Amino acid sequence: MEVRSTYRYARISPFKVREVTREIQGLPVSAALDLLTFTPKKAALLIGKTLKSAIANAENNANLKPDGLVVKEATVGEGPTFKRIMARARGSASRILKRTSHIRIVLSDEIPIETREKRRAKREAEKRAAKKEIAGKATEDAATSGDQKSKKSKRTTKPKK
Repeated sequence: MEVRSTYRYARISPFKVREVTREIQGLPVSAALDLLTFTPKKAALLIGKTLKSAIANAENNANLKPDGLVVKEATVGEGPTFKRIMARARGSASRILKRTSHIRIVLSDEIPIETREKRRAKREAEKRAAKKEIAGKATEDAATSGDQKSKKSKRTTKPKK
């Protein structure tokens, strides 16, 4: 079962928040809370509030225990941007964009836990497989090009008229 929580109109740029949300995706709730507690960023505080709200929703609304929950999805959307102006030289002005974001966290009890280490190991295995495949193709190309050279030498050339 999925439980979600949304923090709308957070006064922080989505770019800054996405950096922290990428770190907690796929983690168990307890590990995600620990990570957010020791991350020295404003975004970690806001995401922590949203995560705690999602945990409370799971306990009260869906009757789920927080021990088995996993952060299935942590996304950040762009909210409305406040436009302000700042006085500049010679009576001109420049625009300041104060960005807001919508933080959305989805918890689930159905996903197997995949940690960052497991994801990293999976990516490295895929890279090794790709290198082996490329090396295999290179040897095949070398073998076929040698065959083509021998075929060309066996052909007889026609005399020019």
